[in-house]
Amino acid sequence: MAYGVRRFSVRREVGLALGVYGLYLLVARVVLARRGRDRARENAHRVVALEERLGVHVEPAVQRTLLRYPRLVHGLNVGYGLFNVTLTLGWLVVLFRRRDTRFHAFRTACLLTHLGAQPAFLSFPTAPPRVLDGFVDTISEVSGFDIEHPRIVRFYNPVAAMPSLHVAFAVVTGAEIAGRTDSRLVKSAALAYAPLVATVVAGTGNHYVLDAVGGAALGLAARGIAGD
Repeated sequence: MAYGVRRFSVRREVGLALGVYGLYLLVARVVLARRGRDRARENAHRVVALEERLGVHVEPAVQRTLLRYPRLVHGLNVGYGLFNVTLTLGWLVVLFRRRDTRFHAFRTACLLTHLGAQPAFLSFPTAPPRVLDGFVDTISEVSGFDIEHPRIVRFYNPVAAMPSLHVAFAVVTGAEIAGRTDSRLVKSAALAYAPLVATVVAGTGNHYVLDAVGGAALGLAARGIAGD
């Protein structure tokens, strides 16, 4: 019984979560202190140029289509800010409360996903599409929320578009849920989750197609290392 209590320790899980989040913020501060904004914009143009050469620079077209429906875009902005992270954290909480044996592998995959992105954020800071010409900052212009406000930007990394952590966590979480259900409907929805998130983050001006590809690769690698 004591072993089980140690394995499912709230203190340990909170400590791990705060540790990886603290590292994420530290990386952001280090990057921003070293011409991070300028480097991130330069790298963003490099990503766009590569997408154009590959023929996958579809984000502006996706965004133009979505902008015909402002209410939908507002809902997607809310989902971008809240739902994606909430679903992953919520599933972790569900597994933890059930003392489910899958909890630790899933938690490890989430930690590896977050940690695995930090070297890229540090060495290749990338500005999101919304700050470039030709894109619309839907969070600001449609939802009226200033995500670049000095008080808000303290809590996230504004130059961490590559790879997309949203897509990475969607891959990890969607695959985990799909692997645990016998319902074809739930399985199909879970497997469609990551492609849906990729479409949303591109259409709202938060990530590039290549960000989504990088995020998906990161999520799959994290699952593989975690033993999923």
